[in-house]
Amino acid sequence: MDSQMTSPDFPITILNDIYLVQLPVNFTVIEAVAFKDSFKQLCQQKSVPERIVLDFGQTTFIDSAGIGSLVSSMKTARTEEIELILWSIHPQVMMAFSLTGLDRVFQIDLGTEAIIHSPKHVLAENKRWVTHPSVRSWTKRAIDIVGALVGLLITAVIFIPITIAIKLDSNGPIFFGQIRCGWMGRRFKIWKFRSMVPNAEALKGQVKNQAKGAIFKNDNDPRVTRVGRFLRRTSLDEFPQFWNVLKGEMSLVGTRPPTPDEIERYEIPKWQRLDVKPGMTGEWQVSGRSQIRDFEDVIRLDLRYQENWSLMYDIKLILKTIAILFNKNSGAV
Repeated sequence: MDSQMTSPDFPITILNDIYLVQLPVNFTVIEAVAFKDSFKQLCQQKSVPERIVLDFGQTTFIDSAGIGSLVSSMKTARTEEIELILWSIHPQVMMAFSLTGLDRVFQIDLGTEAIIHSPKHVLAENKRWVTHPSVRSWTKRAIDIVGALVGLLITAVIFIPITIAIKLDSNGPIFFGQIRCGWMGRRFKIWKFRSMVPNAEALKGQVKNQAKGAIFKNDNDPRVTRVGRFLRRTSLDEFPQFWNVLKGEMSLVGTRPPTPDEIERYEIPKWQRLDVKPGMTGEWQVSGRSQIRDFEDVIRLDLRYQENWSLMYDIKLILKTIAILFNKNSGAV
């Protein structure tokens, strides 16, 4: 049986126990918030569908908020034991999935057209992927590469004394690697000189969080070593991140790179902060990162960076960072 369900933004066609949901041309924060609520209601109705197919045939642009909405919907579908399939994906949207690794997470069915026909909105194949101008800027990338090479050269010079100090202070590795989320939520491993005890992650639950929201801070974190406090106060612990910048996972200037567990707590609009690459420095750094206690302030600073971004703005933030680098109140992320 074929029937229609009315929805202002997401028309639904029902064929037996299969629900085909048509997504809009642009899947950004406004549409993403509405879709998350609509999808949750669809999954929790009395007559639960066995399979939901999301038709991307008309969708030509998706941002990080749209990605966040899909991730949230995938978790909802799994909870309700509903099969979720993505279908008829435009090349530009597929590029976003591929760059973030989500093409290996979502179930994408290229043969779903046998179920029901849906119109497609076709653009020229050579049209560039639309994203934040800071991500598209080759000049910014060139500055990142030059800055990363200079930074790695400095890191090589300070490596031996820092290594000796870390080893004399506590047993464990020299470097600390942690999974963070970058552009569009893509995961990567960030590197730092180790400033905590080796089992710091396991002990995190025993330390009180003095911050509000999806960030963690404690001024007197007992997991931080004596050498670690010096490294954090001078930001020397972050010098290995120049390697992340060289690889293109980070930028010299950007937003604060969140951890996966932080993203788990995001509401859809907060995913917008992932529209740009994370940076070694940014608004949060020059605005007194050690004093920031509310996650909403982090969001505000990240969005302000996106709105005001220019190459000159990046340079100003770099100069401000250098000026406060050894400020005892600069703190650590």
